[in-house]
Amino acid sequence: MAEEELHGIRIHLDQLLAERGMTLTELSARVGITVVNLSVLKNGRAKAIRFSTLSRICEVLQCQPGDLISHDPDVSA
Repeated sequence: MAEEELHGIRIHLDQLLAERGMTLTELSARVGITVVNLSVLKNGRAKAIRFSTLSRICEVLQCQPGDLISHDPDVSA
């Protein structure tokens, strides 16, 4: 199993964007983060996220951090 799969953290950015009818490009412009960096987060390849970034994403998507990120304990090492 790949290292990034062992932590059990799931990112739900796709679902939140779909629910809000927003594209990754639009979110990028509104949050001030590159599409590439948001794509890395969306695809679960991010190793970390700054609280300031998390806060901006939550403000734009009008959500809580728990709506964006969840933990699957069955996947953790």
